[in-house]
Amino acid sequence: MLFAIIVVVTVLTYLLPAGLYERIEVGGRLRVVPDSYAEVAPSPVGFFQMFRAFPEGYRLATPVIFICLASALMFSVLERTRTIENAVGRLVFRMGTERSELLLVLLTFMYALLGVMVGYENNIATVPIAVVVVLALGGDLVLAAGVSLGGMTVAFGLSPINPYTVGIGHDIAGLPLFSGWALRSVLCFGAVALTAVYNVRYYRRLLTDPDSGIGRGLDTTGLALSQPLADYRVSARNWWLLGVFLAGLGAVLFGVFRLGFGINEISAVFLIVTLVCGLTSGLSAKVFSEAALKSIAEMAPATFIIGMAATVKVIMEQGQIQDTISYGLAQALDGLPTYASAVGMSIGQSGINLLIPSGSGQALATLPVMIPLGRALELSPQISILAFQIGDGVTNLFNPSLGGLVAMLGVCRVPFDRWLRFILPLTGVLLVWAWLGLLVAVAIGYS
Repeated sequence: MLFAIIVVVTVLTYLLPAGLYERIEVGGRLRVVPDSYAEVAPSPVGFFQMFRAFPEGYRLATPVIFICLASALMFSVLERTRTIENAVGRLVFRMGTERSELLLVLLTFMYALLGVMVGYENNIATVPIAVVVVLALGGDLVLAAGVSLGGMTVAFGLSPINPYTVGIGHDIAGLPLFSGWALRSVLCFGAVALTAVYNVRYYRRLLTDPDSGIGRGLDTTGLALSQPLADYRVSARNWWLLGVFLAGLGAVLFGVFRLGFGINEISAVFLIVTLVCGLTSGLSAKVFSEAALKSIAEMAPATFIIGMAATVKVIMEQGQIQDTISYGLAQALDGLPTYASAVGMSIGQSGINLLIPSGSGQALATLPVMIPLGRALELSPQISILAFQIGDGVTNLFNPSLGGLVAMLGVCRVPFDRWLRFILPLTGVLLVWAWLGLLVAVAIGYS
């Protein structure tokens, strides 16, 4: 799928005129100047240049690729010492499987909270916990992805305090930071609740007919519980390793909120946790090395695809068609009725999101154009930003060019085609919910 997108984008560099907006630096970021679009000399990407773009894409994706590898290394120790398995087995035994649906709902909201508070790729290290818990409850790997990745993606995309979309949008529009939070909070909470209900319905289907599961036949080696729940015990060493892991997550949270940690700093924390756990786990150097190399091998396909996803952005920039697409969207919306233009803006941003998966990059490229256009269409800047947020946030659930999505699906061992079968019906429901919220925003003059 990604290679097809790369080929299509390469062809578009021949079909679409090259064009650029002028950009100015504001607060260390390059921002588009409205009404400055102009066509430039064509720079189509040739056959050889298309393949030359791959190494550049992988270079840009290095931070995301490395945090995936660092997370895999950390969990290789916890898996080999059975720390996570023993803790989850004991937890599920204490709670009782009769409250499994409640646990699924709580897990979905817990990952949603992580998405709102911590970010997206920053949470990769927590995904394996959901996998072990969901499998222990009788679910499958696809449901594990729905609980962790689904809850996290929906909440991160529609978060009322998302700094990469809402924050940048408010800065561009000159609005108070994270203003209009009440409507966004209702929209976000409702979307997470719909995700939790969808997960529970799928879980009930699995319990009734296990062969109907989308995750049927996927490899759960090293993830599923290996003994009856009543037999699980958490040893003193397990408690120590679990404490080191939780301390690492605490350090990540403190770093994100107080020290401005980015992906590279979080990767460093994961490596420190791996080192401490490795030295105190009781594993021999040989066993530790084998576990580490196995974990890297399992993560390699996901990291390979992350680099391909970043290649799409490289080709668009080389062909200089990114601004052309944004300009075309603005022209298509001009003259539409108010309600239709709000929904149309959201749909247009959804399409752009498949080509520019970075929320901040998309905001800086499109909102300086969309906000003035929205004013001309009698849409407040707050509504234009909400339409952008919906278009960017909900479609992240199935965006193959989004590196974080691909990485976490790799952690869950869920192929992309199976994820699409699971998530597309939910995506349709969430889009209807979000568009209803957008229409309400237009009706009440949300500003």
